[in-house]
Amino acid sequence: MLLTILGCSGSLPGPHGPASGYLVEADGCRLAIELGSGVLAALQAHHDPFSLDGLLFSHLHPDHCSDFTTLTVTRRYHTHPPYDTRKHRLPVHGPSEAADRFARAYAETADELLTTDLSDVFEFLPLTGDAVTTIGPFEITAVRVDHPTEAYGFRITTKTASLAYTGDTGPCDALLGLAQGVDVLLSEATWTHADDRPLGRHLSGVQAGRLAADAGVGRLLLTHIAPWTDRDAVLAEARGQFSGPVDVVAQGDRYAVDEPVVRVIGGHGN
Repeated sequence: MLLTILGCSGSLPGPHGPASGYLVEADGCRLAIELGSGVLAALQAHHDPFSLDGLLFSHLHPDHCSDFTTLTVTRRYHTHPPYDTRKHRLPVHGPSEAADRFARAYAETADELLTTDLSDVFEFLPLTGDAVTTIGPFEITAVRVDHPTEAYGFRITTKTASLAYTGDTGPCDALLGLAQGVDVLLSEATWTHADDRPLGRHLSGVQAGRLAADAGVGRLLLTHIAPWTDRDAVLAEARGQFSGPVDVVAQGDRYAVDEPVVRVIGGHGN
């Protein structure tokens, strides 16, 4: 299993890269997780967008999904696509309102807000908590997490590797089961720790580190750090709670998840 960081800036794109977006690959199968602002451009630096076998959205805040409209343009209007996108629709797994919300965002006029339908090139598949979805070699479990909108974390496994992604969430009981024993925990850590942080929004570096320690993960990767947050401070908080390897990810980082020791094979590392 290969994990590529396409974007990791929290809440909005930052001065050095896109908002949330990740690519997971195994056995020739490519799965994109999130398409935040700027992520489609980053994806094209690695692969043709038509090579995706599936797309996951943890929730529908713009920093996680705003590039979906540009992907729609690609799949509808590319002059020489490698296959007929209307016969081979891309599976899109996301919250229950995804099909309607994306159609409204794409509508070209106010009159089309209620009539636009993107199911010509996408197959929309609503997520349900704890249900297992199979895409190629991947088994994907979606778990509801604590965020102001319908939001999920994902546990993605193959025969040889396991990855948990928290999505955006405050601390909640579901996270421990989601992350239990995985090779890699990709955890949001939007801000540094403080007792007056709003509940049910995000994790701090302290909380991400505690989760990694309690779940017994192999490696902790910190993502979704807001541009105004001190990345080094978040990293120090997480390392104070978790004795295993911890990285703050950056755009372009690549991790070989299914090796005995998770290996950084590209990007900056820490």
